[in-house]
Amino acid sequence: MTRYRGIAADLAAKIRAGDYAPGEALPAQRDLSASYGVTLMTLRQALRQLSDDGLIVQQPGRGTFVAPPHLAYRSGALQSLADDLRKQGHDVRTTVLARTVRRAPATIVTQLRIRPGDAALRLERLREFAGRPAVHQVSWIRQPHADRIRDRDFGAVSLYGALADAGVVVARATETIRPGVLTQATARHLQEPPGAPVLTSDRVTYTLDGTALVADRATILGSMMEIRTERAATGLTLNWGAPRS
Repeated sequence: MTRYRGIAADLAAKIRAGDYAPGEALPAQRDLSASYGVTLMTLRQALRQLSDDGLIVQQPGRGTFVAPPHLAYRSGALQSLADDLRKQGHDVRTTVLARTVRRAPATIVTQLRIRPGDAALRLERLREFAGRPAVHQVSWIRQPHADRIRDRDFGAVSLYGALADAGVVVARATETIRPGVLTQATARHLQEPPGAPVLTSDRVTYTLDGTALVADRATILGSMMEIRTERAATGLTLNWGAPRS
């Protein structure tokens, strides 16, 4: 019992000291058990403790990896996801996967309160953190605002930043965050198997006059991000209720 805890403490110290970097694979279990002079069973007890502490991630068929530091998704701030994470000191890389003006699907028509058949700008982006994909995001922007920003470099500027540069004032947003599983279509972008746990954020952003401006869906890897809120007497309001279908 004492032996496996000692091994877990030693490995934890090495991870925190940077001997094993975030996302790096640990040596094979047989090599680790041999270096510590213990059985595989004892080593696996140590690895289980490190996993419970959130320091490692064990991927069947691939190996054991140092867990990446978690991003914190702060639901009380009205700013873009990338701006939020950069403000926390994280280095976030954004890749634009697609940018097209097309007929909005029925769900977007409802969210943006536009007429059936109207076109909108569909912006698809991938966010990378700690060297690996973490968030897949699809945003729909209504006209005429979409035409003002469609040629911006969204790898360098946030959507909210581009809208502000175009003179569009964002006033508020509604957001629903639900647990879910990774779909086949999104799995290839996030490089995780379908069925992996995710958080799905659906957000609609409004202008000062109450016009629905952006309908956004972000698929966030559950292993890469946690949600944090700060509560105050005059701060964030939380509404509790059963999920709606």
